[in-house]
This record gives sequence, structure tokens and C-alpha cells, in this order.
Amino acid sequence: MRASPPGAPSSSGIGAQNTATAPPAPSAGPPAQPLIRLDRPFDLDEFSSLLGETSIRLTVPRDALPEVLRRVTEFMGFGIYVYAMTVRPAPAELLKSFVVELQRVDYSPEKGAWVPFVEKGAASPP
Repeated sequence: MRASPPGAPSSSGIGAQNTATAPPAPSAGPPAQPLIRLDRPFDLDEFSSLLGETSIRLTVPRDALPEVLRRVTEFMGFGIYVYAMTVRPAPAELLKSFVVELQRVDYSPEKGAWVPFVEKGAASPP
């Protein structure tokens, strides 16, 4: 095989290329992720810290929904806080997330049903 003169392109394709006129090679990988995300990922531990509130409403990713429901029922197992739960699809075409609403309730022996929780013993200002 003959060697090419200095500065001439080699026949093997190895050597200097003129990158000023060559188009960039298309990327085979996924698009680059932005450096800043405006929406935070769902955090199960942060959700758990909300339990004990009178009313909770949040959007939960589909993958986290079973764990959210498990944590709510486990929390209610102590018998101090009981929630009426509503789960519905989030307003999107795909079922990627759900809206979960929790409303604290108390059992009313007079009505024989669960009723919305009413704070008792809170003194109103004069």
C-alpha cells in the first residue's frame, strides 16, 4: 500500500476531515435532558408526611398509586385518622397519573355512617 503525501486525505478514511463543511452526525441516543426540571418527581415520603391533614389532594403517577394506597390504609390502621378516598384518572388521554383525594372522616353512630371530620374543641375567638 502506498502512503499518501502529507496533507492529502488517506484512502482508508483515517486522517484529517474538514469539519467546517461536514454536517454533524445525528445522535443515536435520546434527546438531552434539560438541566432544570420545572416539575418535581413524586416523592412517597413527602406524601406520607401529609397524612394527618384534614384534606389532601394530589396527582400521583400510575407506578406510585399502589404504594400510596397501601400507605394510606396502613396509616388508617391506627384508628385515629380515617379517610374517605377518591381516585380518578388525571385529566390526560393516557392513564399515566391519577388524582387522589383524601377527606378525613369520623364515624357518626347517630347516622350510622362516616361523616366529614369536624374539628372539636377549637375555641373561636371572642
